[in-house]
Amino acid sequence: MIQLIVSILLFLVIFFGLAFILNMLLRRTWLMTLIYPIIVLMIVDNISTIEYFKNPAASFSTAFSNLMNVTLVDIIILISGFVGTIISGIVIKILRKSGYQMF
Repeated sequence: MIQLIVSILLFLVIFFGLAFILNMLLRRTWLMTLIYPIIVLMIVDNISTIEYFKNPAASFSTAFSNLMNVTLVDIIILISGFVGTIISGIVIKILRKSGYQMF
C-alpha cells in the first residue's frame, strides 16, 4: 500500500515537472497532455521503438494486447501521471494570467 502511494506521488510530480518544463520551453500549454498516451504506450508495451517501423502491424497488435493486460494498480499510477500533466497546464495558465512572461 505504501508503494502505491509513493508511486502515485512520484508519477504525479515527475510528469508535472516534465510538462511544466516543456510548457516553458515550447509555450504549448497542453502539449504534454497530448503526448502522454504515447508515453504510456511506451511504458507498457515492452517493445522496442524500432519495431514499430520494422513491423508495424504486429507491434501495434502486441502493444494494445499488453495495454489491455494492465492491472488496476498500474492504471491508477498511470492516471496520476496524466493528472500531473493536467495540473501543470492549469498552473502555467494561471502564471500567464498573473503576468509572468516567461511562461
